[in-house]
Amino acid sequence: MLQCPNQLYCRITVTSVSVLGRMYSFMGGGLFCAGVGNILLIISTATDYWMQYRQSNNYMHQGLWRYCMPGKCMTHTDSIAYWDATRAFMILSLLACFLGIVIGVMAFIRSSSFSGFDKTFAAGILFFISCFFVLLAMAVYTGVTVNYYGKRYGNWRFSWSYIMGWVAVVLTFFSGRMMWFCL
Repeated sequence: MLQCPNQLYCRITVTSVSVLGRMYSFMGGGLFCAGVGNILLIISTATDYWMQYRQSNNYMHQGLWRYCMPGKCMTHTDSIAYWDATRAFMILSLLACFLGIVIGVMAFIRSSSFSGFDKTFAAGILFFISCFFVLLAMAVYTGVTVNYYGKRYGNWRFSWSYIMGWVAVVLTFFSGRMMWFCL
């Protein structure tokens, strides 16, 4: 068995290694959640399956950028406020999440760039901002869709792109929370 000449030094070293390992575990988990959340944000924003509905015995679907009928897709030409707001909030969320990932990776590899501020704290804040923006986007889209399409079409439903947006809300929240566990 190894003997340590200075027992206090050995206890402090073992404790700090344990705390550092826990910090890296939370940081790695936060970065993983943010990475998956960012991928889901990209897929959700870019795809055309936010809502599906039936019109004239045809199933149609739409996203933030275009709507599709059987065999043909067309871009949204109208500048409708709720689509514009949802698009803007989703893009802002993507940017905040991506910037948070970059800063989080810098904190994980202990980069000396920008040593004047706490990178872990900044990454956590950016993940929470991303969560807030995607939550706003989903709330705006949900509210208008339920009130408008719920009255206009009897046979409609939210689809997988929309669901990915809600999963991204949860992942960006947990990524911010995990980064703050490191503090």
